[in-house]
Amino acid sequence: MYDVTTAATTLVHTSSAVHFEAPNWTADGRLILNGDGLLWSLPADGSEPPRQIRLDGVPELNNDHVPAPDGETIYVSANDGHIYEASLRGGAVRRVTSAGRMHFLHGVSPDGEILAYVGIDRPDWATASLWTIGVDGERDTRLTAPGGTDDGPEYTPDGEWIYFNTERFGPNAQIARIRPDGTGVQQLTFDERVNWFPHFAPDGSRAVYLSYPPGTTGHPADLSVELRLVEPDGWQSPRTVVRLPGGQGTINVNSWSPDSDRFAFVDYPEG
Repeated sequence: MYDVTTAATTLVHTSSAVHFEAPNWTADGRLILNGDGLLWSLPADGSEPPRQIRLDGVPELNNDHVPAPDGETIYVSANDGHIYEASLRGGAVRRVTSAGRMHFLHGVSPDGEILAYVGIDRPDWATASLWTIGVDGERDTRLTAPGGTDDGPEYTPDGEWIYFNTERFGPNAQIARIRPDGTGVQQLTFDERVNWFPHFAPDGSRAVYLSYPPGTTGHPADLSVELRLVEPDGWQSPRTVVRLPGGQGTINVNSWSPDSDRFAFVDYPEG
């Protein structure tokens, strides 16, 4: 994890047995991770080894999972293309989505009522666009037109914006934002790098995103990447705080601590 106050990076856990990805940070001091298609819980201080959260009736998971504001529920994306509601204690799950498209979850609204996800018309990944849906499976709404290869939609803490990455402004993915009603799209980064997965701290004071080398296609694994920190109005002057081997799985979902002082990430050292 990276501490924004001290600029210190701390190793919490290492594994050569399970491919851990995409940490979230819960209000009670746990990290939630995907590991080999399963959901795991790890104390944020690394004091105990990861423990599997056993979910019943859900296919293998991908690494798109987001806890709800209630601190008890988590929404997860599975490899069947659907989003499920589950308890952080484990047990039975409930499928939220029903449409035939593929659904990749990234955001939960601050009131816990709406999910923001990437919708893809099977099997054409170029159709990726932003959608929202109620946690009850109703009000399934498209926010962006196909063709922008949009990804990573996440609400700001005040719920006023959804931040995401997109290629609709050019060949390199850049960070943008949109109102939850689908209006007011704005491009925020304009550099040569390929920028993915913006995540705001809970207090809204800063954000972090994943930055790939120029020319990268998609968000692959095993590249030299950067984690860049920005103030809310400072998207033109990001600050690189961590350089690491990684990419896919490093910071796909929001992993800020509840006090907004640290964020967790995963790196994948060669060898």
